[in-house]
Amino acid sequence: MSRIDESRPFHPVRIAVLAVSDTRGLSEDKSGDLLVQRLTDAGHVLAARNILRDERDAIADQLRRWCADPGIDVILTTGGTGLTGRDVTIEAHRDVYEKEIEAFGTVFTIISMQKIGTSAVQSRATGGVSNGTYLFALPGSSGACRDAWDEILRFQLDSRHLPCNFVEIMPRLDEHLRRK
Repeated sequence: MSRIDESRPFHPVRIAVLAVSDTRGLSEDKSGDLLVQRLTDAGHVLAARNILRDERDAIADQLRRWCADPGIDVILTTGGTGLTGRDVTIEAHRDVYEKEIEAFGTVFTIISMQKIGTSAVQSRATGGVSNGTYLFALPGSSGACRDAWDEILRFQLDSRHLPCNFVEIMPRLDEHLRRK
């Protein structure tokens, strides 16, 4: 069973938050605000924040810039994960991923099913890794962001979480890029 081992040290991670929306600005970004509040309350650092329109190339470019920034360990995006023609966040993420974390979407769907039933099939939440940085694409609703953070990310981004967590393998995410 998973748990937090209080005897282990907590290592804060540096997290960037990107909202994707054709209709909101930063002042109306409730999902982004929720993620910022949750991550800072957990002891992590807000490394960057932005909002972009649903434009695949612009989203992918921002993700790549943040993945190249040594001051960012994790990127959380919110919005653009649905099925409409303008929902392109998942495609932008996959343009950037070196590896996809398939189980993230699966676990998110299981959690969503408990809250919204079969409507969970309309979300395409995903996670991946690029250039030693974790990326997670979350739906744009505050409820979905709350579920993703409270049920998955707060544990996996906590270095004290057992039996394993994303933080402890962070130093090895880009080992394939290092000179041999």
